[in-house]
Amino acid sequence: MQPQRVRIIEGGKLIIPASMRRELGIATGDTVLVDVADGELRVRSLSKAIAHAQAILRRHVPEGVSLADELIADRRREAERE
Repeated sequence: MQPQRVRIIEGGKLIIPASMRRELGIATGDTVLVDVADGELRVRSLSKAIAHAQAILRRHVPEGVSLADELIADRRREAERE
C-alpha cells in the first residue's frame, strides 16, 4: 500500500484512511497497539500483536510442549504442598 498524507487534528488525533483500516483489519471502536520504532509510528491490531507475540514465544518452546499444561501441573504441585 502506498503512503498517504494525513493531517493531525485537534487533540493529536490521527485519521487512518479507510483503505488502511481495512488492510489492518481494524474498525471503529477496536483497540489497537501503537508504538514508535526506528522513528516511525506503528499501528497494529490487537489480534495481530497477539499473534506476533505468540510466534516469538513459540520459537522458544519445544514442539509438543504446552505451557498451559505445564502451568497447571505446577499449580497442582504447589497446592499439594500446602
